[in-house]
Parts: sequence; C-alpha cells; structure tokens
Amino acid sequence: MTTTTLAVLVPLLPFLGAAAGLLLGRRIPGLVRPLAVLPTLTALLLAVLVAVRQGGGTGGGTAPVDAATELTPTGSVPIELALHIDGFAALVAVLVGVVASCVQIYSTGYLREDPRYPSYAALVSLFTSAMLLVVYSGDLMVLLVGWEIMGICSYFLVGHYWETPEARAASLKAFLVTKLGDVPFLIGLFALAADTGSFRITTILSTVADNGLDHPTLIALLLLAGVAGKSAQFPLHTWLPDAMAGPTPVSALIHAATMVAAGVYFVARLLPVFALSGAALVVLAVMAAVTMAGSALAALAQDDIKRVLAYSTIGQLGYMTGALAVGDRGAAVFHLLSHGAFKALLFLAAGVIIHAAGTNSLAAMSRMGGLRDRIPDAYWTMTVALLALAAIPPFSGFFSKEAVLGAAEHTATGHAESVPTAAGWIVLVAGLLTALLTAAYATRLWLLAFHGRGDRAPDHGRQPVAMTAVLWVLAVPSLAFGLAVGALPDWFDGHSLAPTLATSVLGTGVALVGALLTYGAWRHTTALAARVPMGAVAATPDGDGAQVEAEAIATHTPAYGDVASAPDPADPGRLLLGPLHRHAAAGFHLDAVYTALFVRPVRAAASLVRFLDREVVETYVRGAGAAPRWLGAAVRRAQTGNVQTYLSALLAGTVVLAVAAVLVATAGA
Repeated sequence: MTTTTLAVLVPLLPFLGAAAGLLLGRRIPGLVRPLAVLPTLTALLLAVLVAVRQGGGTGGGTAPVDAATELTPTGSVPIELALHIDGFAALVAVLVGVVASCVQIYSTGYLREDPRYPSYAALVSLFTSAMLLVVYSGDLMVLLVGWEIMGICSYFLVGHYWETPEARAASLKAFLVTKLGDVPFLIGLFALAADTGSFRITTILSTVADNGLDHPTLIALLLLAGVAGKSAQFPLHTWLPDAMAGPTPVSALIHAATMVAAGVYFVARLLPVFALSGAALVVLAVMAAVTMAGSALAALAQDDIKRVLAYSTIGQLGYMTGALAVGDRGAAVFHLLSHGAFKALLFLAAGVIIHAAGTNSLAAMSRMGGLRDRIPDAYWTMTVALLALAAIPPFSGFFSKEAVLGAAEHTATGHAESVPTAAGWIVLVAGLLTALLTAAYATRLWLLAFHGRGDRAPDHGRQPVAMTAVLWVLAVPSLAFGLAVGALPDWFDGHSLAPTLATSVLGTGVALVGALLTYGAWRHTTALAARVPMGAVAATPDGDGAQVEAEAIATHTPAYGDVASAPDPADPGRLLLGPLHRHAAAGFHLDAVYTALFVRPVRAAASLVRFLDREVVETYVRGAGAAPRWLGAAVRRAQTGNVQTYLSALLAGTVVLAVAAVLVATAGA
C-alpha cells in the first residue's frame, strides 16, 4: 500500500467510525466502544507508518508526500483534494492519534454510565478526523473544511452537560468567538489565493519565494485573526477557560492535539507568507507576549483546577506563536508536540482528581487530607506533567521551551534574517517572565491538590484501569520526549533545537525562583489558615467520573460565589498576587470590557431596530390595513340575511337616486 493511500486512510477511518457510531450507537450499544476506540487506534498506527516511511521529513533530504486531484471545477482558482506531508505534518498527525486514542480509551471509563456517550464518542472521532484533515491537507480550502468541522464539534462537546447553564453558555461562547476570528481568516485565504493564483500550499509557498505578495501585511493580519480565535490568543482567548464546562476528556483533546493546535500548525505551515511582513511578525510577537504573561497571571489566581490548566494552555500556545514570530517554526512545532503530551496528561489526571475529590475546587482540595494516597497514579503522573510544564530539566517541557527561548535570543541579538530584532526581545522577555509564573502556578496546583490538610478525602472508589493506564502512557513522552531534540531537526528545517547555555540558565533559574516563592508562600498561608472545611463535595460516591464532574461544575458557583473574592487564606496565589489577585481571577475583566464595547451597543442597536420596526413601521402597516378592515366591518353589519331589510334599503336607495336625478335636472333647466 502506497504512502498516499495510507495517508488518505488516516483521517478517513475516524470519520467512518464517527458515522457508524452515530448510526448504530443507539441500536447496538455493544458496538459503541469498539467503534470509538478501534478506528482511532488504527488511524494512529497508520500515522506512525506514514511517519516512518517519511523517515525524517524535508530536513533529512526526504521529499514531502504530495498528491492532488481536482475536487471541483471553479472557473478560476482551482480547489484540489491534495495531500502535503512533510516532517511537520507526519509528527503532528502522530500526536493527534496518540492523544485522541488516549482520550477515547479514557472516556470508556470516565463516561461509562453517561446516556449520551454514543454521540459523545462519535463527535470525538469526528473531531479527530477533522484535525487530521487539517494536518495532512495540501489545499487551503480543504483545510478550511476541517477547521470549521472542529468548530462545530467543539460546540457540541463543550456543551455535553447541557443541563448546566455553564455548559450551554460556554459552548455558545466558544462557537461565536472562534467564528469572529474565522470571518477575517476566510477573507485572508481568498486574498492569499488571489495574489498567488492557487489554494494549493506548495504553489503558494513557491510563488511567495519567487515573487512575494502584493499585500503581505494585510493578508498576514487577516489570517492572524483566525489563528487568534482558534488557538485562543489575545484578544480572542476568552472562550477557552469557559470551555472547561465540558467533560475533562474533551478538554484534553481540545487543549493538547486539536482545535487550539490547529492555529499554530497553520502559521507554521505558511510561515514564509507571514515572514514577508516584519510588521505582522511584530504584531504576532506582541500578541504572544501579552497572551503568555496575562494567562500565567490568571492561572495563578484560579480556583477551578481545570481553569488553571486552561490558562496554562493559553500561555503555552503563546510560547508557540512567539517562536513563530521570531521565524523558527521548528521550535514552535517542537513545543507543540511536547506540550500535547504533558497537557493531555494534566487534564486526564485532573479528571481522576475531580472524581476522587468530588469537586473541581482547589480551595476544597486544600482542606482534604490524604487525597494523593487515594489516587497514586494521578499523583505521580501529574507530578511528572507539572515538572514538564514548569520546564524543569530533564523533562520534555524544558527542551521544547528552551528551543523557543533560544530562538528568541537568536533573533534579539540580530542573527535572524528578515525578522525584526524587536520581535526577539519581546518574546524573550515575556518568555522568561512567563517561565517564572508558570512554575509558580504549577507548584501552587500541586500543593493545593495533593498536600491538603483537614478531614480525609471522600472515598469515591478506585478509578477504572482505562483511566489510570492512559496516564502512564502519556507520562512516557512527558518525561522522555526531550531526548529527541537531536533527531527532530531532520524532521523540520534542519536548524538545531538544542538548548543554549544562556537561556537554559535563565529559564531554569527563574522557574526555580517561581517554585520556591510559591512554596514559601504556601508554608506561610497554611500556617495562618483556619482548618475549616470549605465548599461543597458532590454526593455521588458511586457515580462515574462524568457524573461527579457534572455535579462539581453545577455546585461550584453557588458554593464559592465570586471566586475572585472567595475567602481562602490557604491559597498562596493570593499572597503572591496581592491586589492583582481579584483582577487576575476574573481574567482581567476582558469579558466585561467586551460586554461594554460590543455586546451592550449591539443590544442597544437591536432594541432600537425593534422599536422602529414595531412602533413605526408596523404602525403604517396596521394603518394601511385598518381602513379596509373598518369598511369591511361596516359592510358586514349590513349583511343581516333579512329580506325585508334588503328591500327597504333598496327602496330607500331608489328614492334617493330619484330625488338626486330630479334635483340635477331642475338645476340644469
């Protein structure tokens, strides 16, 4: 079987599994889990085989896999069903397959009693298929199909617990905010095709290399709007923390390998287009810097364990876009791969913690004793993932994050051609600050979740093997993927990704400072905190993970009120952030700003239009219909059905006409 055929089957198999699951899931329940797991696992094996055959990508001298057939005649710019698989695509597809397979296996235990599991599993398979289509596609219009399918899948999956108002609002917000970015994104795709004469990625890149573009800055900024929405970058990142109202496995899939990774992958794929505009790279660098620092501060103030991880994802995506801003897509995709493994592990371990604790509140967990003893698998694997997140050597996050910082230093010192040095300095300074904050909130999460003091944690029973085994599978790349730093350049552009001495010392040093400061603050706050149980615990010790999480989401808000002002003296984040804590916990009030700037004016305009429509336009319409209605009412009153009345009226009319005729004749004479 040729590599092209194998590559076609990779996104096709999960799609067929999704279709079969939707059609047969309700009728034959025994097929639901096999249809969810087996097609995704098979797609993973085929993706690995494609990567092996690719054998090192373009950096190692292997030509990319390119195949195309015209999808439909358009009369102008053709749309082709095309494949373009180089080292980037081959490795990202393997990441998608690994995370999606782990999520499907984990979900068989996590949602084992959920009545909507068949549709959930089918949507996860469709989500996976759409991302694989984005990764392998060689045509931008076909890529856009996968891009938009992921958007609608996220809407349904985030709103899986539609009984809760949080899930309904989060799903709608995720859909609308990402669509807000997709509108300029689509315009940018059309402008790019108009300048290059093709939607084919290879044709676009060759045209850019030979002739450039007529409007490079405009096209780059339009495309960046879509990337900001899909990859949750400032200012369109606000949907991602709220999306935590969906099931934890969905969060793992969205944050680690699909949806948010699509935007970074798209820019990496078309980086030569963005590199034509120095202004666009500076804008991308500023966007990455604000995203990194702001999200890290917000993560340090969150009480919901999943919202901490959500803001963490936003910040790590900022590292990736920062690497792209300094022109190093190898470092960006390296961090994308590394982050995908440890972030999936963090979310899936968080699902085990929520199931064991019966709550998603770190404040409540800090009042529970012995939680880590009840869930040793989650404790040890999450410790590995948090060390990778904090970029502590020798874990994978250290190598990939240092690749980003090294690329930023390379640009800042003027060694990168066609990339403004300002972009390098912006990314480097923001990256080091974020490294300190990342270690701080990772340490805070670890301390509050696993080192609580108080009554013993409730016993919700042992988690299914399907949930715990997956954690150890993901712990392997979280620990060891950094060892591939020497081989990865052959898969990418051939540029070294090895850590440099200066950024390694700086990055690790600030990370250790952040961790030690947080530990010291925690020791201080726990000594002062009253040992009073805080918050609500879900009362379903026999329920599965999905049921416990749904109750935790539903009870969190009433139990804690406004998280920004909830009294929790044991939280070291409050001591570290001080007066900034209240604003950071609320995401720096960006939702309130958007409400004031956009939502309220639009609602006011809609109210005005409704008033004009009802009170002005409808008045004329009602007036135009009133006269005939009144005339009809008068005529209707005359239709009595009484013959004598009709004859009397006829006689009276005749007399009136006769008198009128006589008067007219007399006047004429």
